[in-house]
Amino acid sequence: MIFFERRKLRKQIKSVLNQAATWRAGHEDVMTTGQLAFLDEHISKASQARTGGDIDEMTAAGNALVACIERLDPPKPLAVCREWFDVFVVAFSVAMAFRAYFYQPFQIPTGSMQPTLYGIHAEPLDPAAMTAFDRQPLKLLKWFVTGKSFKVVRAKASGTVTFGDARLKPGYIPVIVNGVAHFVPSDVIDSSPTSYGLRGGVKLLQRVKAGDVLWSGIVTSGDFLFVNRWKWNFCHPKRGEVMVFSTSGMKDLNQPGTHYIKRMMGLPNETLQAKAPNLLVNGVAVTEPERVGQIARKERHADWVRERDTYKGFNPYDQNNVLGQRRIPGRTLITSADTVTLGPDEYYAMGDNSFNSFDSRAWGPVPERNLLGPASFVHWPFTSPRWGRIK
Repeated sequence: MIFFERRKLRKQIKSVLNQAATWRAGHEDVMTTGQLAFLDEHISKASQARTGGDIDEMTAAGNALVACIERLDPPKPLAVCREWFDVFVVAFSVAMAFRAYFYQPFQIPTGSMQPTLYGIHAEPLDPAAMTAFDRQPLKLLKWFVTGKSFKVVRAKASGTVTFGDARLKPGYIPVIVNGVAHFVPSDVIDSSPTSYGLRGGVKLLQRVKAGDVLWSGIVTSGDFLFVNRWKWNFCHPKRGEVMVFSTSGMKDLNQPGTHYIKRMMGLPNETLQAKAPNLLVNGVAVTEPERVGQIARKERHADWVRERDTYKGFNPYDQNNVLGQRRIPGRTLITSADTVTLGPDEYYAMGDNSFNSFDSRAWGPVPERNLLGPASFVHWPFTSPRWGRIK
């Protein structure tokens, strides 16, 4: 029995010696000469005791070495919390590095890429149609799975209805009553000349009282996707890819600190012209890749696409009927007669929803330095028909 006890004790001493050597190597640059001599003395005694094989000597030397290390490196307060904090910092750093260099999350706020990708969109519905899944706590569960939530917008004051600038909150339009803003998905705007207002809601200059319903219905969150940050480091961007880019430094756009998502339709040194429903590149209508051809042919590419969201072709920007846009000769495609010739490091960005996209047709090309990468995968909502790889 003594043989096996001695053998076990030798293994334990060897483990302690290895740990002591590792700790010494990691701390010797911050230890004083006296501390190093103190540690080396205990390491030497433990090593000699292990060689000698006496059980009492090995036990005493091993315990003394452990006590020596604890004296030089005493246990820190809140050790468990510190350990979890270290784990969190490492995990956070890895996540940030992954986001910065590989795949960055991005949300679609507006409808400029419909029906390929949907921004925040809604369907009017009477409050009486609310179910148990539209009330807490099941409301949160429904939103987590489907991205859908029932929203009832009531007037906070009495007054006349007007509408504010949609750029204040991407994806929404402010409904102003007596100076108070109520945000409603811009997807429900009815801009017909005779009844400008909200589908299923109030109209422009309508009088309302505090507590009246301005609009109600199902609001669906915009698609959440990943942007491939590494792909364009190894290959050139291709026509038809869904591109994400920064607006910083783009003086014609004048919206710094924002990210846009559009389809890449013009490549360096090409000449573009928008003659509905086609986009001409060097005088030839482009129909490749597949999604580009579907846009040009005004196809409804899937059964789940709403009729009003069917592709509408490639159009010059004047058909958007947006007032106040500044024409930049040789840079914008405001009319069908305009042409743009791109420079060696410029790309042209166009939204798939041609009549509701603020893109290069209005403010010009995107510099190569602003490109982040192609949108690659819709990862939420989980039940979205667009979940998966982006075309």
